[in-house]
Amino acid sequence: MPDTDAPRATPAAMPIALDAMGGDHAPDEIVAGAVQAVREHGIGVLLVGEPRPLHEALSLHGASAEIPIIRAEEALAMDEGALASLRRPRSSIAVACHLVRRGDASAVVSAGSTAGIVATGKLRLRSQQGVLRPAIAVALPTLPTPTILLDAGANAEVKPETLVQFAHLGAAYAETALRIENPRVGLLTIGSEPEKGNKLVKRAHELLSAAPGLNFVGNIEGHDLLTGVVDVIVTDGFTGNVALKTMEGSVRYAFSELRETIQESRTARIGGLLQRKRIRQLHQRLDPEVHGGAVLLGLNGTVVIAHGASQAKGVSAACVLATELARHGVVNRIGERLAASHRPHRLW
Repeated sequence: MPDTDAPRATPAAMPIALDAMGGDHAPDEIVAGAVQAVREHGIGVLLVGEPRPLHEALSLHGASAEIPIIRAEEALAMDEGALASLRRPRSSIAVACHLVRRGDASAVVSAGSTAGIVATGKLRLRSQQGVLRPAIAVALPTLPTPTILLDAGANAEVKPETLVQFAHLGAAYAETALRIENPRVGLLTIGSEPEKGNKLVKRAHELLSAAPGLNFVGNIEGHDLLTGVVDVIVTDGFTGNVALKTMEGSVRYAFSELRETIQESRTARIGGLLQRKRIRQLHQRLDPEVHGGAVLLGLNGTVVIAHGASQAKGVSAACVLATELARHGVVNRIGERLAASHRPHRLW
């Protein structure tokens, strides 16, 4: 396929390139999610993967004529790491990235191996000009609007300057996806005072405090993650990934305990029935599949990483998120922010 940097259509008109072979429940649930995205949200989708099983899955939904299939000869296994991007140059995620690069799709969505997606995205789409390292951003279910946490696992070790860039990436995400003007940025560490933390955090605090174009409000601690005190939380990928998985595990544990408590007595069951609507609403707000997944920011293209265990609902939500980010130009917004951060500023 010829390569070109010129897009062939506007992002709003272009479909999503969906990696149909990535995920614990691929391809059946991926295809079901694609059908849901097309029929319920009017999103154009290109299914990328092995044609035969995809044709069979589409026929079960009567959607063979609605969703095109783009052939991919290989697929990354869920347990494959970053090197798989080199070993499998014709994988479904690689072909999906190529569709975005040549202007045939507006964004990539995959529920496959995170390490494989990150490595393939960096190789095929390349980092935006000035980006030191792309980062994975996730939306935490805070009220009244979600809070963006990054990095959630792409970079275990970073420099202080990289954390400043993460702040710009997260702010651009908050501005485009959440419509937040001048988003508040916080640095995750072990204390709210500027001198708290290791050398990395202390130096990052100094740089963030002086960074033009950022509304840096200071340090935050682990207990602030779900309080909504900031709009963007910045940290390294090791800390961010541990924090995210700790929260996910805590939510699962809390709902498990709640179910057992409700079943302990007749009075508890009655109380559970009376609060059923509120409990269902809370469960939906905390359900990772509702939020569409994580976003790999800093590449020359929009990449959404759905949860590996995503079923149809989660895949559809990921397609919706990818469409919104592409439509509102998150890539361009990141470029504008980084360019502005390097301009000389007057001191008078």
